[in-house]
Amino acid sequence: MGTHVLSLRIDGELLDRLRDRAAKRGMSVQDYVVRTLIRDDFDERFQAAVEETERFYGVT
Repeated sequence: MGTHVLSLRIDGELLDRLRDRAAKRGMSVQDYVVRTLIRDDFDERFQAAVEETERFYGVT
């Protein structure tokens, strides 16, 4: 798995909030954003797995 570049254009207020949140965690803005995206992706995949399991076992 290689790495790729993603360029974003965001407004100044959002960037300031991201900087604050990243700094509180001792992270760079880039690391904070990537970690947030990974967590969101995991949450979606986990929810899909739960729903599939419920369908399999007939849970409503």
